[in-house]
Amino acid sequence: MPSPSSGATTAGGERPRYEVADIVRAYGAVYQRTHGVSAAQAVVLRALTRCRTAALGGHIEACEACGTRRIAYNSCRNRHCPKCQGGARTKWLAAEQAVLLPVEYFHVVFTLPHELNALTRVNPRPLYALLFRAAAATLQTFARDPTHLGAELGVTAVLHTWGQTLTQHVHVHCVVTGGGLTPDGRRWVGSRPRFLFPVRALSQVFRGKFLAGLRRLRAHDALRFAGNSLALADPATWTAWLALLRTRNWLVYAKPPFGGPDRVLKYLSRYTHRVAIANERLVFVGNGEVRFRWKDYADHHRLKLMTLAAEEFLRRFLLHVVPSGFMRIRHFGLLANRHRATKLAQCRALLGTVSPPTTPPAPPPPVAKAPPRPGADRCPSCGGGPLRIIETLAPLRGVPP
Repeated sequence: MPSPSSGATTAGGERPRYEVADIVRAYGAVYQRTHGVSAAQAVVLRALTRCRTAALGGHIEACEACGTRRIAYNSCRNRHCPKCQGGARTKWLAAEQAVLLPVEYFHVVFTLPHELNALTRVNPRPLYALLFRAAAATLQTFARDPTHLGAELGVTAVLHTWGQTLTQHVHVHCVVTGGGLTPDGRRWVGSRPRFLFPVRALSQVFRGKFLAGLRRLRAHDALRFAGNSLALADPATWTAWLALLRTRNWLVYAKPPFGGPDRVLKYLSRYTHRVAIANERLVFVGNGEVRFRWKDYADHHRLKLMTLAAEEFLRRFLLHVVPSGFMRIRHFGLLANRHRATKLAQCRALLGTVSPPTTPPAPPPPVAKAPPRPGADRCPSCGGGPLRIIETLAPLRGVPP
């Protein structure tokens, strides 16, 4: 059984007993020898094994009160690493807080049918991008219709590819402004209270837009066919498969509205930088098995335990490695980067609010000794002394990947 690693702390300040990194260290090498692993997946496996170890270097901290010393190793900063998302999430949220408007926000989830899973596995980049475009275009189609809103929305979309048991469940969470800007930019049109658009109609339009995009990708030879999707290379099989997808009910789920911006930020802090499984869900790693907690939404959200062979756990975990450089968080409409500042300023003027400053406030004057950081930067021995860096450690060469 692999020994518990010394990684990130939990919300309560304690380290998880087991980590995904433990599983990779114990079983990852064998998995890579016996399975096809993409270059992006290999990078993730290597990063997880090295995260917060001597291989990446670090520093020595000392407590100013009792003199206790400890070594803190550097993080891999890989976006698939369960230990490395806290800092990225905090930084991203600080930037996003400035673009929130004082309006009600809605939460809409667009999910791909599982019949698309095999094709998505070998074409993640074009199909994930198509999912973003189809979801955003569906929302804007309804928003721009005068019978619904007659305005342009702001949409932040976050890609998730997993379910609670790490199986493939590709969907985007969309945070949507409860209203929009008219085409002439002169009016803000608010949505009806607690209602955005009819879900069944959204589902039908979403299905049509995604399938139209899928046909275009095929027509431009932009799709690969391999593994369980190999049969779709045959034109007749492809046509029959598309016909089947047109008969399916595509799931679009509109959750209750968030309310104001503060509630949106709480949601975003949980979802934007989430990875397929958190270390805290792991219960046991050893004897070739992995056991973890999962929430069964079909059974009144009850918590249950699942045991998988380590090989199967790694296979499922690696399903959710997104292509290198692919943006998992995207903005559309009022929030699109090319005109975000201009349109948000118009919205705030119409809503009677002041735009946030375009430059950050001046930093406070330096002090002789920086105040201690909260949480993990307090001495674990005496519980109160601040920890200071007294030595930097270079990455240790020769550490096996």
